Amino acid sequence: MKSFNERINDVSRGGWIRAGIWCTLYIAFVAWVAWGDWKSLWWLLLLPLIADLFTTKYIPWSWWRKYKPAEKDEPKNPQANPLLYTICSWIDAIVFALVAVYFINIYIFQNYQIPSSSLEKTLRVGDFLYVSKMGYGARVPQTPLSMPLVQHTFPQWLGGGKSYFDNPHWEYKRLAGWKTPQKGDIVVFNFPAGDTVCTKVQNPDYYTLCHYRGRAMVHNRKDVFGDIVVRPVDRRENYVKRCVGTPGDSLQIIDNVIYINGKQEPTHEFAQLNYFVQTDGHVLTKSYLDKIGISLDDRMMVEAGVYHFPLTQGMKEQLEKNPHVLKIELEPAQYGGAVYPLGHNDWTRDNYGPIYIPKKGDRVLITEENYWVYKRIADAYEFQPIKIGKEYEFKMDYYWMMGDNRHNSADSRYWGFVPEDHIVGQPIFVWLSIEKDKPWGKGHIRWNRLGLTAE
Repeated sequence: MKSFNERINDVSRGGWIRAGIWCTLYIAFVAWVAWGDWKSLWWLLLLPLIADLFTTKYIPWSWWRKYKPAEKDEPKNPQANPLLYTICSWIDAIVFALVAVYFINIYIFQNYQIPSSSLEKTLRVGDFLYVSKMGYGARVPQTPLSMPLVQHTFPQWLGGGKSYFDNPHWEYKRLAGWKTPQKGDIVVFNFPAGDTVCTKVQNPDYYTLCHYRGRAMVHNRKDVFGDIVVRPVDRRENYVKRCVGTPGDSLQIIDNVIYINGKQEPTHEFAQLNYFVQTDGHVLTKSYLDKIGISLDDRMMVEAGVYHFPLTQGMKEQLEKNPHVLKIELEPAQYGGAVYPLGHNDWTRDNYGPIYIPKKGDRVLITEENYWVYKRIADAYEFQPIKIGKEYEFKMDYYWMMGDNRHNSADSRYWGFVPEDHIVGQPIFVWLSIEKDKPWGKGHIRWNRLGLTAE
């Protein structure tokens, strides 16, 4: 075995340069992770291993390379084993790729596909987003042993089942970012009501199902609802909504208009509400509805001459100019069903609150009126006791998220506050957009949306 001095002398200039670059990057990464929590500096103990990879190579990282078959004009390698060399080469490449993807997804960015119309027309079904983790500060994984690119369950072709281990389980920690979610930001977050899930029924969520169908039925009818599973914060479904309320705000919705701290908020140009549209019997054609911007999934004929559409103010004005349109009426608020906290208020999706959005360190007197508003925070997010007549101190910041497609969005009006530890990141731009209703070469790719910022 070579001595240490012999190994040092054998290191090429390129090896020293690569070692310097990777060690510097690793030190910067550890400093970022340990910022404000110097206990994490133990990660620096791995620095000699990184240096060894490019220099002394005491650890035989690439032991399998000695089985490489000789190239043309090279002396024959007596240890050559083409099959073993090929298998190990593939394993090495796959492991490196998985590790790289794992760290990039956790700390830098991830891709996200819009699955529903809750933010239509701002973000459309079929949009693929670049979601930055660094702006709000990357969240250290709470279940670190998991398969990259799989949120919580392996696909069926891989056998299904959990894609992560429950242990080790780390406490919530967010690395340094340069901002927090602001009013108007579009935010990706883990679904707060996704801590408990019916495996056969994803929508509505478990708590809404229990409210309408009864907890006993949901738990006993596995043929209908499936198994009941519990998921940690970072393994819950990813949702994307617009932040309309931040910690310390008081929010109220009056006739679909949002008021923050008593001041009316401007309505986003793409905000939509559901309407019933009555014509004189004239059929609104596909080409006409395409021109207005009503997607195929949003078109519903209630009866002859009566349609049901989600419309922006601009789309509504276009329909009002149609001579065949006799009447446009807003969908009644009762169609939206019960709102948060379920069964404990007479609010509706169109007239909601007022409700106070907690800020870390706030102390609020718990009364009979606000007990159910804050009980889920205490029970499910902060694991603290809550009692009427006592003050409660909040341990985290909370946010209020809503979809621009107001009448077709399961948002904070239905499941409440979004805790800061559920925040994933901020969408930056659309890198691909697919229109599933159109064939290839005829609008299947929405070229005009590529590169659009998510705002």
